[in-house]
Amino acid sequence: MTNYTKLIEKISARMDAAPDHAFAERVHTHAPRLRVLLQSLYGDRPDFETQFENILFTAAQAFAQRPAELKKMDAVREDNPRWFQSRNMLGGIAYVDLYAGNLDGIRAKIPYFKELGLTYLHLMPLFKCPENNSDGGYAVSSYREVNPALGNMAQLRALAADLRHEGISLCLDFIFNHTSDEHIWAQKALEGDPKHREFYLIMPREQADAYDRNLREIFPDQHPGGFTPLSHWTEDRGRKTDATSSSVSRLPSSNDWVWTTFNSFQWDLNYANPEVFNAMAEEMLFIANIGVDVLRMDAVAFIWKRLGTTCENLPEAHTLIQAFNAVARIAAPSLIFKSEAIVHPDDVTKYIRPDECQVSYNPLLMALLWNTLATREVNLLQQAFARRFTIHPDCAWVNYVRCHDDIGWTFSDEDAWQLGINGYNHRQFLNKFYTNRFEGTFARGVPFQENPKTGDCRISGMCASLAGLEQAIAIENGHPSVLTEMALRRILLLHGVILSFGGVPLIYLGDEVAALNDYAYANDPHKKTDSRWVHRPAASAKNHEARLRPGRAQSRIFDGMMHMIAVRKGHPCFDGSGDVQGVRTDNAHVLGFVRYHATGPLLALANFSEQPQTIKAETLHAQGFAFPALDLITDQRIALSEGVPLAPYQLAWLRAE
Repeated sequence: MTNYTKLIEKISARMDAAPDHAFAERVHTHAPRLRVLLQSLYGDRPDFETQFENILFTAAQAFAQRPAELKKMDAVREDNPRWFQSRNMLGGIAYVDLYAGNLDGIRAKIPYFKELGLTYLHLMPLFKCPENNSDGGYAVSSYREVNPALGNMAQLRALAADLRHEGISLCLDFIFNHTSDEHIWAQKALEGDPKHREFYLIMPREQADAYDRNLREIFPDQHPGGFTPLSHWTEDRGRKTDATSSSVSRLPSSNDWVWTTFNSFQWDLNYANPEVFNAMAEEMLFIANIGVDVLRMDAVAFIWKRLGTTCENLPEAHTLIQAFNAVARIAAPSLIFKSEAIVHPDDVTKYIRPDECQVSYNPLLMALLWNTLATREVNLLQQAFARRFTIHPDCAWVNYVRCHDDIGWTFSDEDAWQLGINGYNHRQFLNKFYTNRFEGTFARGVPFQENPKTGDCRISGMCASLAGLEQAIAIENGHPSVLTEMALRRILLLHGVILSFGGVPLIYLGDEVAALNDYAYANDPHKKTDSRWVHRPAASAKNHEARLRPGRAQSRIFDGMMHMIAVRKGHPCFDGSGDVQGVRTDNAHVLGFVRYHATGPLLALANFSEQPQTIKAETLHAQGFAFPALDLITDQRIALSEGVPLAPYQLAWLRAE
């Protein structure tokens, strides 16, 4: 049995400091579990005890450097671990440069964030990265430097403090599956440094082939296979060193290949090496000490590799994240993790638990919302309420309509089959519908990573363009009519569902002012092969001004969303991750679900068609809904005993009077 008191004293001696009581208490609470987790990964190593001590030393150093204000926040949130389940939680997500130019520009936007009601702001990757091959910032060259085009670390700390003082939690990405090929670790590995070669998965081609046989290609257009030859870098490096006194003999073998799941310039880290875990824990805690409240854990499914498997969603991936979580409980306990697992629905929920990722993107809800708009049928979405959305009560979904990434049709083929739907054929329909290849579609999306041989495809596009507003503007030519009206109702319907679902609703900033696709990306040689840039437009001052002009599309969307946000914040029934259950509507076009709360239930009904619909009184009565109700959105009284009429694309939030 480990004597943690002696271990704490030993670590304190290494730091030349007296043991800190709060740190010691957290070590006694969380280190036993951390040890079990790390032992399952590294326990067969003869140096395990040294590695474990080094990891706790990293936590101790980070705790000692943590600002006093953040330590106060730690104590507050330890007493209220469900702080992120408040009905006041509202998230926004944006790119720093596209939305505001730089970090100081984001600071200047804080009054607007307050106007919108944000209490959570996710800024897309902002750390130092290669100028061109950056994958939108997901190829990190340094976790301790801000991209110079956006600002510097002092400005980031100042922004985090300003947001915190205004009640807005800052979320940043923790890109921990890989680094950029320009990271100092990768550069040292290229120089032949044995320690840093072990930071990555570098191997002969024959061994890479053995792994590659089972790997899925993530971005086949840009990067077929899962490996890149080191000669891609070393040949050029060798030419450079020929002109200097450096020795080329230190360079890796020409037969060496490095694991690169996503792009050749993103090198996967080797978590079978405990020194990598310790090094990344140090980077994680450095980011936390900036004043970051939420870390979006990028690409969680890929972080552990095992020969003979797909190297996705392996049990060790969960162990690793839980170990990072335990380190955070010791050194920065107010920090929470957000899972980014765009995988089969069975696997998404496995990452969501209090000791792993406390919150998680809800990719299935996002995909099924767009599916339901296209089909006008709620069957897949209604089915998901019965089996796919239940998570631990101390956790929460992050529910979104759109984000920076593509839309993948992540529903389960097994679920579809039970409804008589062929999953493959249905995805082909959705791809055609959302890329304007289906007769009668309203959507204007762009295909992403389309494979003509397999039919695989994902969808890019802004919410307003996918929901029909772009088409309506083109057809109606300045004279808005029914097409615009239907498009605006679709946009509000989608956002109304995520606002009432439970957990943290997340707005892709620009959607609240009806921003459309930006096709200019095709003119940029560094972006033209990645259609996701079509839904990453620069913020439009014109759109933001138009939100204040009654009658304009931007005003309709902004005012409608602001109204629903205010209603949500004003009623306790929206608190909590939500005991959310599906409600049978006996209407193929109307989604029904109920949120149970101590103050009484909230019944939500959503019409996903262009036609008026009615929910019969007997359908509601049979499920216990026969009370006089108030629609919180329209402020109208409705007798459920007489049925509920719904206008095209209407959402009703019904509360017992």
